[in-house]
Amino acid sequence: MKTRTGCWLILAALFLEGAASSSAWGSGLLEDLIRPREGRSRRASSTHRAGPDGRYDPTAPPKGDREEASNRDNQSVPPGATRVLMDAQGPGVITHIWLTFLGPEPHRWAKQGSATVQDMLLRIYWDGSTRPAVEAPVGDFFANAFGKRSEVISLPVIVEDADSYNCFWQMPFRKSARVEIVNEGDKPISLLYYNIDWVQRDSLPDDTPYFHAQYRQEYPAQNGKDYLVLETEGKGHYVGTVLSVRTRSPSWFGEGDEKIYIDGEAVPGIWGTGTEDYFLCAWGLKTTSTPYFGVPYFDQWGIVGGHTSAYRWHLQDPIVFQKGIRVTFEHFGWISPDENPNYKSTSWNEREDDYSSVAFWYQTGTPTFTARAPHARERRLPSLERLTVYAREVPDLKHGAGQAAPQQLALYPGPQVLYRAPAGEDAWIELPFEVKTKEPLRLLLQLTRSYDFGKYQAFLNGVKIGPVLDLYSPEPTAREFHLLDFWPDPGAYTLRLECVGRNPASQGYYLGVESLRLRERRPRVLEYGHDKDKDWRKEPLLYD
Repeated sequence: MKTRTGCWLILAALFLEGAASSSAWGSGLLEDLIRPREGRSRRASSTHRAGPDGRYDPTAPPKGDREEASNRDNQSVPPGATRVLMDAQGPGVITHIWLTFLGPEPHRWAKQGSATVQDMLLRIYWDGSTRPAVEAPVGDFFANAFGKRSEVISLPVIVEDADSYNCFWQMPFRKSARVEIVNEGDKPISLLYYNIDWVQRDSLPDDTPYFHAQYRQEYPAQNGKDYLVLETEGKGHYVGTVLSVRTRSPSWFGEGDEKIYIDGEAVPGIWGTGTEDYFLCAWGLKTTSTPYFGVPYFDQWGIVGGHTSAYRWHLQDPIVFQKGIRVTFEHFGWISPDENPNYKSTSWNEREDDYSSVAFWYQTGTPTFTARAPHARERRLPSLERLTVYAREVPDLKHGAGQAAPQQLALYPGPQVLYRAPAGEDAWIELPFEVKTKEPLRLLLQLTRSYDFGKYQAFLNGVKIGPVLDLYSPEPTAREFHLLDFWPDPGAYTLRLECVGRNPASQGYYLGVESLRLRERRPRVLEYGHDKDKDWRKEPLLYD
């Protein structure tokens, strides 16, 4: 959903909430503005504070003079370091957090690139506790999973233009609040700016609950167990979920229901109807952003290695518990016949995809949830590639009429090969590769689509595989084109792409090739061996 549409939805929601009368959950946002407030507003920020030597000193007042150094309001966090953003005495309530920093790509101010949002770990401690109440990668906390930077337009979390990270969760504390970011990556957090707004109070009601957010992951989800998002004892209310899935099988992963157990019940009192239904979507998930739910990141439907991340905020419908809560998701869905013991494609199979999540909740007392965020090295998704052939690394790359040369785009970490075919005739390119072990694999290409690109047909050792690949797009984008599921015999192979024309909207016949990949299939494909003896040359298959 476009930003402007999302903003209008938020405005409409705010209007409706403001117009609403008081309820058991509190007043509307606009109505609350005419109520007197207690306390005093304060802010912790990265504004430059210069010590006697001119260097940053967190105990010094803001510099605030006409020297350019007064504008040095950002900080760098080296790999392995921790930056404390706020260390304040209470009672008080954090009302807003804003962060921004450079993206991971090389920049003139960070020539080697910077840490990703998955490498940064956000920790918040209340009242001197040694256990953080908030522990999640910065990205996932702001509904930006997989280390990607995505726009989010919702009520409690807003990531404007995919680079301005805001949250409006109310975070009360009685004695102290400590907010810190740990750089667990191998590159610095560059140009970190932040503002943390809070209200200092004389006291808080005795029954005020604390805010919590905890990251968890399973790579892959465990067989025989529903995926666990949160399990804690105490009194409180559950207010949000960020769930991220990297598929390791073809087809749709999200038939599994949310199952939420309240106050120790043996059978979940809240039992949903499907993963997309919990996220208030229907018939699958696609990119969108609304005040209460959204899908900030979705790349491709039904592929091996697809990424989907969604959020659901329980603002109008918090899930209330008196003794405890357990939030889980089934990881069931459609599956390809070669992953089914009976060689059938059905909608109800336990899948083995990679899951991660952040649970958001309020509760009194001390949570009993034992999950902790693993180090960034373990948060990075494991590679699924058995073989990657980068076009730029192929010696003496063979092609038809025209020129082929490396080209660096922001779409990829390294250069692609741009093949400039002057016409559709005699336009082709070949990528050789070698298979060493016979095993089930998926063959795919990482290609660029653009306004002057052509249509190409793939051939493997002379055998036509997959449909015609239309590489036209009004703007340059990267896309995986999945071509074949097969058990290749050891030996030499050549993937050839031949131009077969162009989209009527395209201005040319160009081709951008980043890589050829052989991607692993789940171990059960090898175990069942349904297609092991099939000749892919006679009947090329691609499961979807």
